Amino acid sequence: MRDLFRFLFRQRNNLLFLLLMGLAFSLLVNGNMHQRAQTISSSNAVVGQIYSWRHEVTEYADLREVNRQLAAALAAERGLRYTHAPTRDSARTVNDSAQALHFRFITAQAINGTFQKERNYITLGSGSLAGIRPDMGVIGANGIVGIVRDVSPRFALVTSILGNEYRISVQLKRTGHFGLLSWDTHDPTTASLTDIANHVQVHPGDTVVTRGNDGIFPPGIMVGTVTAVNENPGSNFHDIKLRLSEDLTRTEYVHVVTDLLKTERDSLEAKAQLP
Repeated sequence: MRDLFRFLFRQRNNLLFLLLMGLAFSLLVNGNMHQRAQTISSSNAVVGQIYSWRHEVTEYADLREVNRQLAAALAAERGLRYTHAPTRDSARTVNDSAQALHFRFITAQAINGTFQKERNYITLGSGSLAGIRPDMGVIGANGIVGIVRDVSPRFALVTSILGNEYRISVQLKRTGHFGLLSWDTHDPTTASLTDIANHVQVHPGDTVVTRGNDGIFPPGIMVGTVTAVNENPGSNFHDIKLRLSEDLTRTEYVHVVTDLLKTERDSLEAKAQLP
């Protein structure tokens, strides 16, 4: 308390000045209608600007929740898209929703990642407790992202397509010819399409999508757009460059894909390999 009194005593001149200035300002405003109107107008403008700033800050803070809700809605839409058509016979149409679902999509947030190394990874903030397992495909809002490599209860490590650990089977949407996606450009926005024979007509602007034959990605998921087609002397295949549809430098929410029929298909195909 003694220190407070000492501080006030030292600042007595400044405090008296502020008090008198406030009193003078009050007399000026209350004694003059024009000044009062100007003061009210200015104060309203200041308060309005403060409210505007507060709204912008609140809106920015809500973007994360909005993005999460949009990602969940997109996952639900994709789940409806990748279902089997109803089974038809000569007598009736069977609509069994329990048997129709082919792929399930789990929404997860990308909380860390790299895109400048030879092999790049993305860490997801969901793991085995959310149903994520190794070898599941990962899709962003605009295209494929990678494949789950390892999981813990609450996190998952995804091998990005920006690397050559996996060769993903893709196809030209216009012609149906298929090849492999290869990241040999060292540019996070581009990649190469290999194993497309020279007799196939490929043009800049052609769309490349997933084949869906690997039990990892559904068919028809966007991969990228052809930007250049070059011929290599002595090679039977095109040298094709793509611009990736998904921006892997800023991916935030993704969908982890579960192929619910993969086990059944793998067991059937394994029988074909028996002697």
